[in-house]
Formats: sequence, structure tokens, C-alpha cells
Amino acid sequence: MTDSGAFVVRGRLVQPSAVVDDGVVVASGGRVTFAGSLSEAVATGYGPAVEQMPPAPETYVLPGLVDLHNHGGGGVSFPDVASAEEAMAGVLEHRRHGTTTLLASLVTAQPEVLLSRAAVLAELAVAGEIEGLHAEGPFLSYRRRGAHNPADLQEGSVDLVRDLTKAARGYLRTMTIAPEVPGVTGPGGVAEALIEAGVLPSLGHTDGTTEQAEALIEQVTAALRATAPRAAGRALGPMTATHLFNGMRPLHHRKPGPIAACLAAAARGDMVVELIGDGVHLDAATVRSVFDMVGSDHVLLVTDAMAAAGVADGRYELGPMSVVVHDGVARVATAGGTAEDAGGEGPIAGGTAHLIDVVRCAVAGGVPLVDAVRSATSVPARVLGLTGEVGSLEPGARADVLVTDADLRPVRVLRHGVNVDVAGT
Repeated sequence: MTDSGAFVVRGRLVQPSAVVDDGVVVASGGRVTFAGSLSEAVATGYGPAVEQMPPAPETYVLPGLVDLHNHGGGGVSFPDVASAEEAMAGVLEHRRHGTTTLLASLVTAQPEVLLSRAAVLAELAVAGEIEGLHAEGPFLSYRRRGAHNPADLQEGSVDLVRDLTKAARGYLRTMTIAPEVPGVTGPGGVAEALIEAGVLPSLGHTDGTTEQAEALIEQVTAALRATAPRAAGRALGPMTATHLFNGMRPLHHRKPGPIAACLAAAARGDMVVELIGDGVHLDAATVRSVFDMVGSDHVLLVTDAMAAAGVADGRYELGPMSVVVHDGVARVATAGGTAEDAGGEGPIAGGTAHLIDVVRCAVAGGVPLVDAVRSATSVPARVLGLTGEVGSLEPGARADVLVTDADLRPVRVLRHGVNVDVAGT
């Protein structure tokens, strides 16, 4: 193999249903040509290329990770960037840690700010550096707003949806909405407009009832089945729940709220639920239990990362909100608050982990490795309509590969078959 996108990787290959102890991935032209056991590779005719690679029993070989909810990293906040070059530094922070496909997430802001930021981030999508955008708000619950600026929340606006999709140049992929907010559900509402625009609605930041959540899920699911909305020529879906449990009315046996509806929908295959399994947003037992209840095919592991991912504690901005990070936990800053006295004050304001950290945390909490990896690769790829393109190591897929040590810490990353500089990881 002589082309620039050619390589062979050997190690413990994590495939969709099992770990192959002595596996290899062969790629050429930026695409995977073979992935399987060493013996299968030899039998298939790859002997000369793979047998010269030394065994690597202390490494794992994973598909490149896919993060559908990410507000930034490396000191860069996607909702605050003024240029594509600035935003790219945040993209690279996560790429160096194995996230080769990413949606850049916005937060609630004034409409003109949302449109401006969407236009900037769309430049990276056009260039193929990110897969697209995720808009978290502004059609969210005041009571469950979390780190979103209450002054910028608003009722559902179809006009804003259309303006935002235009500003994003067709790369707005998902949008978080609360079903109880006026103008969101029903005929002529935001949910309908999103699907018509090829944007996947995501239920979140809601204080709604079970019935309100069920109504949105039913509307979106029916529309997805009837129209098969497409983005970049690929079918989207199923719909998602934005960071299940966080930013939602808690589950109570007499007032079950939206969580019960989301779990039921995921169990029957009508929804995929996001979990920020970073050890901060959710207890490990909660993450493990959701995997057990609905299965890994209906769970998305996400970071909800903000600017502090990969950098030091301190004060950061998340859209119009000031955030203080202390001991790796980001919270909305209180008046006069500092990194030292912020403990316990203000709602959690995003994550500071990379997606491989979330996978590692889920595995440490009892989620099987194969399941955790699936929920950070092939499941988000399916939601975006990218099955067979990213999120898996199979012939024809993009040659995005993450090689880790035995503790799931990155040692090598390839994207489109090209090595990513992992210095500083």
C-alpha cells in the first residue's frame, strides 16, 4: 500500500457484537477495506500487509467516535466563536481524543446571535471538519432551563427555525425542544417545521408531563415514518432525547413526567436517549440501568462538552452565561463566584470530558465495552443517517480509527485514513 490513506492497525478490535482479540483493520484511499481477525485477513489475501505488524494485545482498536452534543473544548466555546478558525481549535481538541465526527452545539441566545454563530459553524460543516450543527434551544422550559439564559427563551417560532436552517446552510442536524412550550407541537408547529427542513427534533429541557412528551414523540415518530426526512441525501432518525434526566422533571411514581415517556419510547425503538455518562451528570448505576432497560442500540453517549474540556479549571463563557469550572465540574457562575467557592452553586453547565472519557466511565460503571462503544459510534451514526459511512469499521466505511491503550486512553487517531496529531492527550 502506497497511497496516503493506506494503513494497517493491529490490536483488540472492538466490533459491534464482540471484541476480536487479535484483529486488524486495513484501509486504502481513506476507506476501510478489511476489518476482522488476523487469520481472516490472511485467508482473504492480506497476509503480506498484516503479518508484518507486531501483535498488540494491550491496545484496543475502535471506530472513530461520534458526538452529537458538544459545545466546545480546548478553551473554545462554539456558541461564542467569531470565526471558523477559532471554532476549529475546539473541534481539534476532541478529534485528538478520538471524536472524528462531531455536531457543534449552540445554546439559547437572541435570534440574531444564533443566526450569526450558525453561519460561522456552517463554514466548518461545508469544509467537512464537522458533520453539522445542533441547536439546544431557544424553545425550552423556563423551569428546566439549566444553564440557558432565561431572558432568551421564547415560544416556538417556525420563522426562526427556517432562518436558522438557512443560516446553517442546510447543516442544522438536530434541535432540542420542550413539548409543553407553546408553538412546538401540533400542526404548523416547530416540530413539524424541523422535520420538513430535514432537522431531527430532540426532546429536552422540559418540565412537561408524560402525556405532553408522548404527544411530541408520537408526532415526530409518525412524521419520520411517513416522510423519511433526509439530510445530505441520508434518512434521519429516530428522534432523540437530549441528555435524559438532566434538564427534565424528575421521574416520580405519581408524576412520571417526560422521563418515563422517553424510556418507553426507547424500549420500543421510537427514540434514542442521550446520556452524559461522565460521572458528574449521572450516577454510574443510572447509566448502567438505562442500558439494561432499553439496550445499547437505543442509547447515545454524549459529552455536552463546553469550552473547559481538556483545559484547566476557571471561568468560561457558554453563550450569554458565565460558567465557573471547579474540580472539572462546570456550573453557572453565581454573583461574585470564583472557581474555588463555586462548589454546589448554580446548575451544571455542560461537561468537561471527551467522549472517550465518557466511554471509559460507562465501562467502569458496569456497561459492557462493546455496548459502550456502540453507543458512541454506530448508534449516533444511525441517528444522523450515516450508517456504513462513519461509526463502524467495515469495508467501505470512512477510515476513522481510534487506537487506545488497555485503559481506553487514546494513543493514535486516524480520520479519513490520515493520522491526527494526538500530542497533549
